[in-house]
Amino acid sequence: MRYFNRSGRFLIFIIFLALIAAACTKVPITGRNQLNLVPASQMMSMSFQQYDEFLKENKLSTNTQQTAMVKSVGQKIKTAVEKYFNDKGMKSQLNGYQWEFNLIESQEANAWCMPGGKVVFYTGILPITKDETGMAVVMGHEVAHAIAEHGSERMSQGLLTELGGMALAVALQEKPEQTQAMWMTAFGVGSQVGVLLPFSRLHESEADKLGLIFMAMAGYNPNQAVSFWERMAQMKGGQAPPEFLSTHPSDATRIAQIKKWLPEAMTYYKK
Repeated sequence: MRYFNRSGRFLIFIIFLALIAAACTKVPITGRNQLNLVPASQMMSMSFQQYDEFLKENKLSTNTQQTAMVKSVGQKIKTAVEKYFNDKGMKSQLNGYQWEFNLIESQEANAWCMPGGKVVFYTGILPITKDETGMAVVMGHEVAHAIAEHGSERMSQGLLTELGGMALAVALQEKPEQTQAMWMTAFGVGSQVGVLLPFSRLHESEADKLGLIFMAMAGYNPNQAVSFWERMAQMKGGQAPPEFLSTHPSDATRIAQIKKWLPEAMTYYKK
């Protein structure tokens, strides 16, 4: 009986590992392996619902010029990303995307992108972006989080570690509040305007690299990303915590990495 129990547990463990292996996917361009237990259709359904609720609860900018710029830059990044995926035979990976770009009135220097291409910029970040190219740095970075499915990866990790590998549909039914909180954390979006829940250093760095490439594909000079992050560092006024205490790369590390990736990004740049 003991042997049977041990064998049974071992078999379950093997099946569990097989399921995890089957759930591994690769991030486009970087090729990094990631765990993704959540169907894209489910994530997008939650994303679209949350995005609509966010827009109802927060004020859209009435500045037509700034709003038009956000939408224009977003469309250019979107078109470039779609062309890349189409050219690489990966068009199906963007199935279900319903791109949308909105500008919200808030003093916070923030922006984010949910699954399915749902983007929000806050007016507080515009003095730092300064112009269309600076905006493209942020847009590329935030879209990269969605394209690389960083939120889905974090959601999968949460389901695995906090809910014992429970399927999302079951988790939503049996533990709705915990699942909702996990979802908001996974996608770096707080329940209130201006609350930024940061991605891991790995995800942030990957979004920086992909963002450079996406903005270059869209016709924006990726060299300008260095200036943007330097302005962001100055805005912080040296108040950021030491890198080992933060989920974000330090400003110096981030800028050094971006400079290292620029030659690759420039191969995608067409004026």
